[in-house]
Amino acid sequence: MKISYNWLKKYLNTDLPADTISKILTDNGLEVEGLEEHEQIKGGLKGIVVGHVLECAHVEGTEHLSLTRVDVGSEQLQIVCGAPNVAAGQKVLVALPGSTLYKEDGTSLTIKKAKMRGIESNGMICAEDELGLGTSHAGIMVLDPSTEIGMPAAKLFNLSSDHVFEIGLTPNRSDAMCHTGVARDLAAALHHRCGENSVQLKLPSVDEFKTDNNELSTPVEVRNPEACIRYSGLTLTDINVTESPDWLKRLLEAAGLRPINVVVDVTQFVMLEIGQPLHAFDYDKIGGGKVIVQCMPDETPFVTLDGVERKLTSRDLMICDAEKGMCIAGVFGGEQSGVSMETKKVFLESACFNPVSVRKTAKYHGLHTDASFRFERGTDPEITIYAIKRAAMLLKEITGCKISSDISDFYPEKVAKPVVTINFAAMDAFAGSHIPAETTIGILKDLEFEIKNQSPEEITVEVPLNRTDVARPVDIYEEVFRIYGYNNIPMPEKSNTIYPKNTGLTLHELIQKISNYFAAKGFGEIMCNSLNSMLWYEKAGVYPVGNIVTIQNPLSRELNIMRYSMLPGMLQSVAYNINRSAPDLKFFEPGKTYFKETDDKEKAVTARFSETNMLSVIMTGGERPENWKYKPETSDFFSMKSALEGLFGFLGIMDSVVAKTEVNDQFAFGMTYILNDKALAAFGLVKSEICKLSDVDSDIWFAEINLDLLLKKARKTSIHYKDIPKFPAVRRDLALLIDSSVSFEMIRKAAQTAEKKLLKNVDLFDVYIDKKLGDNKKSYAVSFMFRHDEKTLTDIEVDKAMERISGEVLKVTGGVIR
Repeated sequence: MKISYNWLKKYLNTDLPADTISKILTDNGLEVEGLEEHEQIKGGLKGIVVGHVLECAHVEGTEHLSLTRVDVGSEQLQIVCGAPNVAAGQKVLVALPGSTLYKEDGTSLTIKKAKMRGIESNGMICAEDELGLGTSHAGIMVLDPSTEIGMPAAKLFNLSSDHVFEIGLTPNRSDAMCHTGVARDLAAALHHRCGENSVQLKLPSVDEFKTDNNELSTPVEVRNPEACIRYSGLTLTDINVTESPDWLKRLLEAAGLRPINVVVDVTQFVMLEIGQPLHAFDYDKIGGGKVIVQCMPDETPFVTLDGVERKLTSRDLMICDAEKGMCIAGVFGGEQSGVSMETKKVFLESACFNPVSVRKTAKYHGLHTDASFRFERGTDPEITIYAIKRAAMLLKEITGCKISSDISDFYPEKVAKPVVTINFAAMDAFAGSHIPAETTIGILKDLEFEIKNQSPEEITVEVPLNRTDVARPVDIYEEVFRIYGYNNIPMPEKSNTIYPKNTGLTLHELIQKISNYFAAKGFGEIMCNSLNSMLWYEKAGVYPVGNIVTIQNPLSRELNIMRYSMLPGMLQSVAYNINRSAPDLKFFEPGKTYFKETDDKEKAVTARFSETNMLSVIMTGGERPENWKYKPETSDFFSMKSALEGLFGFLGIMDSVVAKTEVNDQFAFGMTYILNDKALAAFGLVKSEICKLSDVDSDIWFAEINLDLLLKKARKTSIHYKDIPKFPAVRRDLALLIDSSVSFEMIRKAAQTAEKKLLKNVDLFDVYIDKKLGDNKKSYAVSFMFRHDEKTLTDIEVDKAMERISGEVLKVTGGVIR
C-alpha cells in the first residue's frame, strides 16, 4: 500500500523527516518496506534553467540547424539548435551539460558537450515533450518575455516532490488501508512515544454539506440484505466531467493510481483518504431511474468494465437498475453504466457489503480490485454517509455540479460495536512490565476507542467498527503495546527455559534423513499445494469423496478441498516439467494428507477430521541422464521398488516389512508393504485415465509412505555398524524352474528361514521366460552368499547349508532345480 507523506500532512501538523516517520510507522506495526521520493516530473527538471537567446544564426550547409548564444544567468553558452522556431530575443528552457532528460518510454538522455557539424554545442534548448511538460514536438518552448533569466525550471513550474511510504499491511489491518487510518496511528505514536503533544489529527469536515434541490431522487431497493449491510446513495446533476485538477492528480499518482476523470478520481481519492470505496454511475444509463441490489440467476451474462463477458452465479450480489445489472457489488463496474466525459448526471454509491460475499465473488471471477481488496477485509458501515458527503462536496467544489437529492440510506439493522473489558494487572502481566493506566486510556482514546466504564482495576471500551480485528482483551493489549512501543517494554533480567522431553527420533529428523537418501539417489524435492480440486477426485472415480475435507470459503473451484492424496499435486509438477521438455523426472515430497472421519458436527474437530504425515515419490521417463556409456533405461516397477526397499534398509526396518501385490484402485498394478498389519507404503503404475486428468500421457510410477507409521518403527529401531568381515564369503548359485506366480521374495524368505547363521545375502541375477519351459513357468537364477564371522567356511559346511536351503525353497515354491 502506497501512502503519500504530503497527503498525510493534510491531516497532521508535523514536519518530521520522512525517514523518521518511516521508523515510527514500522514500530507501530505498519511496516514500511520502502521509502522513495516521488517527483511530479521524473528527474524534477534538475539542471534545466531559463535562458535568453541573445543571437541566432543559420548554420551554412544545413537545412534546419541554428547557431545560438544563450544567456543562462551564470554564463553565456553556445548551443546548436535544430528547432524551426528558435529566434533571438526568446526566453527558453535550456538543459545544461550534465543534466538528464527522461523520456516516456523509460529511456533517458544525458546532455553532454558535443560537436554538431564541427561546431561545439554546450547544452540543449528543449521542447515540452523532451521535458515531460507536454506532448508537442513542433518546436522549442518559448516562455513569457518577463521570465527571470537563470531561474530553475522546477521553480518556474512550481514542481512539488513527495515521499511515498510502501507499507506492507497485514490482512487484519483493514483500518490502515487509507491515509487517515495511517495518520490516526501516527498521531497516537507521536503523542505517547515521541512527546509530540502539539500534533493533532484533523479530518476534513462535511458539516457544510447540503442538498441543492430534490429534482432527481433515485429510489433504492435492497433485496439481499444479508449481503448488503448498508447502502447509501445520492444524485448529482449539471456535472461537467473533465480532467481532474493538478493537486488531485498529483496525490493519486503518488499513491500509484492513474487519473481518469474528475468523477472517478474523486471516488478514488475518498477511498484512499478514509478507506471507503465508492462507485459512480451515469444516471442516464440507469434503466427506470431505480437502483436494485440483488442476486441474479446462474449463468446470467454480464460485461464488466474491461470488456469481458462473465457468467454470474446466483450468489453474486449485483447493483441493478429496473432492467439489467450495472455493477458486481463491491468488485467491478459494468461497461454500460460507467461515467464518461459526456456524463451530465451521476448517481453516487457508498455501501458496506458482506466481506464473505465479496470475497467469494471476487475469487470466483478472478477479479482483484482496490474496492474488493477493502470490502473483503471489512469496511466501516458507519462511514458510508461521511464518505458520500465528502465526495459530493469535492465534486461540487471542482465541477460546480448540484446535489439534486437527499441521501437515500438503507441500514435496517445497525451493526453493534464490540465491547471489551480489560484488566490492568492482567495486561501488565502479559507485557511483563507496568504500563500506567492513564497511558493506556490515552492511547485508546487517540485510536478512537470509546471508554464506557472505568475503575482503578479495569476499563470497558467500545471498539470502533473499522477495527474488525479487535474482539478480545488480548487484541486491546496489542493496540496499547504497539503505540506505547515494544522497544519501551524492558527485557526481563531473568530468562526461563523449558527443555522439551527427548522422545527419540523426531519427524523433522526422519524427514531430513529420508530427504538426504532420496537426494543422493538423484531425486529432487518439490513442494505442492495442499489444496486440490474436488472435481479432479470425482473424475478419477477411485477415491472416497465423502471422506474428503472441503473448504468452506475456497479461493477458487480448483482449490476447494484439502488434499486426500499427494498424487494430484505431483502430477501437476510432472505435467509442468514435461511441457517444458524435461520428461525424465524423479521427485519426492513430504507433506500431509487430510481425511474426514464423520459428518457429525457435535463431535470435536479432532474427532471429525484427521491428518497424516506422508511421503510421496514419483518417477517417469529415463532412469538416468542420457550418457554414451549406458544404454537408455526407463523408470519401471523395479526402479521404484529398489528405491523404497533401499530406504527401508537405510532405516533398518526392511526385515520387519512384508510385501504384498495388493494395491488400491489408483494403480493399474503395484505392491503394498505391510508393517504390523498396517499399510506402511504402496506403489505402482498410476492408471492412465487418472494421469490424463492432469494432461500427463507418460507412464507414472508413484509411491506413498505413511511417515507416522514409519516414525514409530524407526524410533524403536537401532542401527548397528559392524567391522569389515575378516573371513571370505562363499557363493553358490541355484537355477529354479517355478510357477510364474512365485515371487523372489518367497524364495528369499524361505532361504533365510532354512539358514539363519551362515546365509548373508540372497540375490536374483537372471530371469528367463520362454514357452519351452511350459505354460505359466519361468526360470530364476539365484545367488546365495555364505560367511562365518569367526572362521573360513569349508565346502562341506556350505554344501550342507545349500541342501537345507534347496529343500525349503522347493517346498515353498513347488519348483524344481534345473
